[in-house]
Amino acid sequence: METVVLAVGGNALLRPGDRGTAEEQMLRARETAENIYPLFKKFKIVVTHGNGPQVGAILLQNENSKNIVPPMPLDICGAMSQGEIGYMLTQSFHNVLEEKRIDKRIVVILTRVLVDKNDPAFKNPTKPIGPFYSEEEAKKLAKEKGWHVIEDSGRGWRRVVPSPEPIEIVEKRAIRSLIDEGFVVIAVGGGGIPVIKEDGNFVGVEGVIDKDLASATLGKDISADRLIILTSVDRVYLNFGKTNQRAIEKMSVEEARKYMKEGHFKKGSMYPKILASIRFLEHGGKEVLITSPEKIQEALDGENGTIIYPE
Repeated sequence: METVVLAVGGNALLRPGDRGTAEEQMLRARETAENIYPLFKKFKIVVTHGNGPQVGAILLQNENSKNIVPPMPLDICGAMSQGEIGYMLTQSFHNVLEEKRIDKRIVVILTRVLVDKNDPAFKNPTKPIGPFYSEEEAKKLAKEKGWHVIEDSGRGWRRVVPSPEPIEIVEKRAIRSLIDEGFVVIAVGGGGIPVIKEDGNFVGVEGVIDKDLASATLGKDISADRLIILTSVDRVYLNFGKTNQRAIEKMSVEEARKYMKEGHFKKGSMYPKILASIRFLEHGGKEVLITSPEKIQEALDGENGTIIYPE
């Protein structure tokens, strides 16, 4: 049975217009489980997921209660979000699999990801996180806490943190063992908790690792056969959003590189997914599928989605 890394997008727990209540997120997790459960019958599965809205809420809670409870650093907030989201996905997957009489058990692995302490990203923070501030308040916090802050798309000022490259999944052996034992594993939540090596010890750092790139690294580390990336669109498109947009059914790694150079994929959207696909295939992966949760069965039947294959 093939091993698949299933990278679930942010809409697995939150959709546009949702407030982010526990009830809403559990409902979305249930919907995701109902869409993807057929995969659990066909493959050995490890599920990865984003955590942007959830860790943002934790940071906002930190900020609003900082005079009562000491705020936690970003790496610990990331760990908290892994537990929160892992719990919601576990509940939903378990209940749906029970109803479908599929004999699989779910396990969540708190996952650290090794990054290079000399990664250039640490000198050039770019990833906005947490609440919005006025310019005056943001610059005051920057001075007090040593933060980097930017004006974010006309919506206000925010803190930005580094987004270092993932090198290795620290818990890779445990994840591989659990998959081989038949478990559905939920891991590398939010791109994983970034850690560096200092004098032989792991040390947590404040940063955000791209979830898709971390998923590709996990695929390499556990020798997965396929990477499936679930997102808000059913296929990858050229000239997306324009009158001449065109869906891509299949493309090679070489074609993917060409389209990236031509600027077809936006940095904050499809670009990291295509880059992750290329890296996964360059390290021995057999195939990448990009589609939406609602179209996953059609995509598996070859009637939807975008397939990326090695050269």
